[in-house]
Amino acid sequence: MVILKTANTIKKMREAGRLSALALKVGGEAVKPGVTTAEIDKAIYDFIVSQGATPSFLNLYGFPASACISVNDELIHGIPGNRVINEGDIVSIDVGACLDGYHGDNAATFVAGTASEEAQKLLDVTKQSLFKGIEAAVVGNRIGDISNAVQTYCEERGYSVVREFVGHGIGRDVHEDPEVPNFGAAGHGPRLVNGMCIAIEPMINAGTRFVSTDSNGWTVRTKDGKLSAHFEHTIAITDNGPIILTDPD
Repeated sequence: MVILKTANTIKKMREAGRLSALALKVGGEAVKPGVTTAEIDKAIYDFIVSQGATPSFLNLYGFPASACISVNDELIHGIPGNRVINEGDIVSIDVGACLDGYHGDNAATFVAGTASEEAQKLLDVTKQSLFKGIEAAVVGNRIGDISNAVQTYCEERGYSVVREFVGHGIGRDVHEDPEVPNFGAAGHGPRLVNGMCIAIEPMINAGTRFVSTDSNGWTVRTKDGKLSAHFEHTIAITDNGPIILTDPD
């Protein structure tokens, strides 16, 4: 069931979203050669709790950290630990914060040092596909219009779209209805109406779309070992167009 949000609820979600965006910024600034993924996670945790909020992901479904930190061929759900970030690595950080009972959720892929041309192009296309999806998130459209906008933009540029993991509704729970795939036919799926809040999150691979999950039960990586990127915003569907709730400003 899709839970529509009132203007007051969206205002509260904007505060949670802003905090989530600032936490993501803290994580991105910590991405440097020589740091560990655990150190990045700690910086994110310390910031969120310093703001009187709680990390949305910590212990969610048993996940043991405040942020999912995934490196290079890792798509999502990377568990922070003693892995050291190297020059040129790309590091995807997915983080949410819960404030006053509502969640924000956002992600971005950062570069440690200088990116290769291959990596930078993947990041640019994935990020732009997120905004293509957001542009389609208008009242009267359908979820499939968002999905198709992301898929078309990426596939036309030679990248593949993961099918196994999708975006989602969000509010008092991190994951609510509806699902928001990054692939699909325009004009299909639930109708977008005023008050819907969703997380759009393209997960795009440089090679094959197929992925596998590590033995830890969490970390998802590309089957061919090629790079993967991940960008995400929480948005509200309104009569005046989509509003990005995970905006740090």
